[in-house]
Amino acid sequence: MLAEITTLPLQFETPFAGELFLLGRILFGATLAFMGLNHFGDLDAMTGYAEFKGLPAPRFSVVASGVLLALGGLGVAVGAFPVLSAGALAVFLVVSAVTMHDFWAVDDPEEKQSEMTSFLKNVYGAGAALALLAVGGTAWPYALGIGLF
Repeated sequence: MLAEITTLPLQFETPFAGELFLLGRILFGATLAFMGLNHFGDLDAMTGYAEFKGLPAPRFSVVASGVLLALGGLGVAVGAFPVLSAGALAVFLVVSAVTMHDFWAVDDPEEKQSEMTSFLKNVYGAGAALALLAVGGTAWPYALGIGLF
């Protein structure tokens, strides 16, 4: 017989839990927001890479992904629209891992390693975004507390 699994409500009463959660949100969200802003700093090169990878409307894709990363990352960092922000980041990171970092289709060993590293970064980022999405409907400490849900 399997033991019954129960869950406890999310609690931030342990010492420094709220502060650590805030720090984690800032590190995760601000990094992604910065990456989004970088889409605009090197738009031509990123458009060329998106075109090389076969994305439709490569320039629009780079601009749209830059906006999504910047706003989603900022939303997570400040605790605004957490469900929307974390959910959009999770979807984007999974989709871009598969479409942009298809290491399995690369022959050159150095390029393959670089793509695999980027793929894995997107996968663990998606995992973090999913974890934040799971708690997106709860009250986050030190958050703006505005959202749709």
